[in-house]
Amino acid sequence: MMARMNRRQFIAVAATSGIAFAIRAASNERKLRVAVIGHTGRGNYGHGLDTMWLCLPETEIVAVADADPKGLAAAQKRLSVKGFADYRAMLAETKPDIVSIALRHIDQHRDMALAAIASGARGIYMEKPFCRTPAEADEIVAACGRRNVKLALAHRNRYHPALPVAAKDAAIGELRELRGRGKEDERGGVLDLWVLGSHVFNLAHFVAGKPLACTAKLLQDGRPVTRADLQEGAEGVGPVGGNELHARFEMERGVPLVFKSVRRAGSKADGFGLQLVGTKGTIDLRVDEDPFARRIPSQEPVGPAGADVVKPVASHELAARDLIAAMREDRAPLCDAKAGRVTVEMICAVLESHRLGGRPVTFPLATRQNPLTLLS
Repeated sequence: MMARMNRRQFIAVAATSGIAFAIRAASNERKLRVAVIGHTGRGNYGHGLDTMWLCLPETEIVAVADADPKGLAAAQKRLSVKGFADYRAMLAETKPDIVSIALRHIDQHRDMALAAIASGARGIYMEKPFCRTPAEADEIVAACGRRNVKLALAHRNRYHPALPVAAKDAAIGELRELRGRGKEDERGGVLDLWVLGSHVFNLAHFVAGKPLACTAKLLQDGRPVTRADLQEGAEGVGPVGGNELHARFEMERGVPLVFKSVRRAGSKADGFGLQLVGTKGTIDLRVDEDPFARRIPSQEPVGPAGADVVKPVASHELAARDLIAAMREDRAPLCDAKAGRVTVEMICAVLESHRLGGRPVTFPLATRQNPLTLLS
């Protein structure tokens, strides 16, 4: 990636992101050793969370683990490193500085994170969503704290330089409301909430502060979801049910967030992202699109945009460099384990409010497991 973007361009992008780090020549410091964990057929390698490290002169990939033999062989060829069927054996032998937990299936995230922390790694980069329950998030946050491990989540738009610009844009007047939607494709409902809603909630957390309370309902063809509607969801998220959900959050800075997901209701014109609604106008944040932030209806970009901005965001380069800087400067990454826990709690708050008949639930959640496992 650095070959595609010159030093001046990269520093400009990093500065507007609010990422404070120095770009050091690889020869000045020992390269950080990276071990990659994937699982072909069970989440694979996310959106390039294996190959992203090849773009960074500060890092070298030393090994990859994949329990699937064909997937492991393909990953070894792609990365030109030693392969392991067991990620624990890889961690014990290679002693990496950074562990990239690349697979999307979150039912394996907790065990992999705890193993990486116990191995002595100083940094972890993990695919989103973070984990399955607030209880799992509690374990990971506590373990990171005990070992001073810096964990960053792959909510890559949290590192987009247009985000802090959009969040303070005076042109829309006083911020009054946030409106979020998932992709609303076949996953519309609870799976959409987990897989795509996690991005929306992470952005809302940055803009509006921590959640204070949530009210929500899940529907199946217009009626409330019951236990009989539940089935095991894809990507290891746990039980899912219904084809529609509606949620409202009261947020720390006094701006409410409304989130909706209805199966097969999504479209390019009105789709996946977060809208910042002000007294004088609205900013539309479109996850993984360019421009990321635009005023509507004019479609005027807000903040940096274009290929020179998109590439280091989409490739996770800005996120990786922030993680490395956090390790060196002993600070939290921009999107750290605690932010991941907030996102997981927001998702589970939707499920808990529905379980309680739409009554408000407050944060931190008293129920630390998946509320749908308790649905009557």
